[in-house]
Amino acid sequence: MLSVITFLPLLVCAALALLPRAVPDRVCTWVWIATATAELALICTLWAGFDPDGGMQDQQRVRWIPGAGVSYHVGVDGLSLPLVALTCVLFLAVAVYSLRETRRVRAYVCLFLFLQSVSIGLFVALDLILFFVFFDLSIVGMFFLIAGWGHGERGRAAALKFFLYTFVGSLALLLGFIGLYLAATPHTFDIVELTRINPLAGRGLYAGLVLLAIGIGLAVKTPTVPFHTWLPPAHTEAPAAGSAILAGVLLKMGTYGFVRIAMPLLPGSWRHYALVIVIVGAVSIVYGALVALAQTDFKRMIAYTSVNHMGYIILAVGAAGTLAGTDTQARQLAVTGAVTQMVSHGLITGSLFLLTGVLYDRGRTYAIDAYSGLAAHSPRFAAATAVAAFASLGIPGFSGFIAEFQIFTGSLASQTAATAIALTGIVITAALFLRALNTMFLGTARLPQTIPTGGISDLTRTEALATVPLLTLALVIGIAPRWLLDVIEPASHTLTSLVAR
Repeated sequence: MLSVITFLPLLVCAALALLPRAVPDRVCTWVWIATATAELALICTLWAGFDPDGGMQDQQRVRWIPGAGVSYHVGVDGLSLPLVALTCVLFLAVAVYSLRETRRVRAYVCLFLFLQSVSIGLFVALDLILFFVFFDLSIVGMFFLIAGWGHGERGRAAALKFFLYTFVGSLALLLGFIGLYLAATPHTFDIVELTRINPLAGRGLYAGLVLLAIGIGLAVKTPTVPFHTWLPPAHTEAPAAGSAILAGVLLKMGTYGFVRIAMPLLPGSWRHYALVIVIVGAVSIVYGALVALAQTDFKRMIAYTSVNHMGYIILAVGAAGTLAGTDTQARQLAVTGAVTQMVSHGLITGSLFLLTGVLYDRGRTYAIDAYSGLAAHSPRFAAATAVAAFASLGIPGFSGFIAEFQIFTGSLASQTAATAIALTGIVITAALFLRALNTMFLGTARLPQTIPTGGISDLTRTEALATVPLLTLALVIGIAPRWLLDVIEPASHTLTSLVAR
């Protein structure tokens, strides 16, 4: 089942590439939508049969490069299943949104299908080399998407910066993986086996260097301060659908790597450097929010809020490595909040980026002060953007509140000062979103000169079908989160037990 879910989009991608050129572009997009729908149906079936207390499930292992200890090993647990489901939901939303795309549609669809396969593959990978392969392939797919469908020359420059930064980070990640491989007896890249034998226990400096290499590789992808500078231009210059996948899925590859690899495979070093990790998280939260507050570009502002929101996850996983002054329940709550935040951020920020695409499609600019009084011209668009903004700042009733409440509650006992500093990020986030909403949607009507005199059109049916379900799902999680938390909590308990070894 997992292999089918992973490689079905790639097979469809290959089939579309081989179709005659006479096939209409619209057919390619509808094939993508059908594939994404089938993927979502398959993951719902997998979720329905998933046992939260059953540990790693649906495993499949095939020898790949046996001489190097590499295998095709996949499986899901409570940490990965929600992210696989998030990936399927977001790619379906983006597929629907892309019905409006008219530029080189077949290549565009094939790139997204390719990205869907490598994204799912990374989240189910249980071998470090398999993880690395999918990690690197995601960089390649997003590079071509930004360069080919971004905003002209600036898009190509942003794509190059994105590729260079994240590729260098992936090289550091590979060095860390080799360090783990060499420390294991017998040598292996298998994550399950490495977790069991804990090869770097008591290795001191060597273990610290391995954690540093893996941490840098994952921090660049997340991204955290100071490795975040590739993110704003990549988001700003990417097409809206690409930004939604970059924020909603690709950034989670970094944070997922922390909970899947760094924490369980390097528990001693993770505990030893937990305070450093917490500080990086707190700095990312406050810095990301402050820089977002200073932005005059709506899309760039949302990009910096991703640095802020990823900081919450880093704070939580760092606090989960602090044993002194806390207990198992607090650490488990922090990890559960971190995974919930990954899902929440993907849904909410994914919808925000799709909505910025709607804004740019109408006015050809993201400048906040270029618009005023939009609510009178486009009430549905204004309502959807306002809901997404309030959800992003973590008000009760949405998934962001559930995630952040768990993160702060789980982190407060052991990291009181850092958590108190991080709380200011919520206040700053509220200020930046309220400023943007007030400027763009309220007051006297004012539109950019690029908009015809007839005014700005409201959300179309296609645009609403792509964005509103994401916000609805965030609302469902915010009101009734038990179905999601029941899957995450047992895996969080297992992870915190491994870190405490």
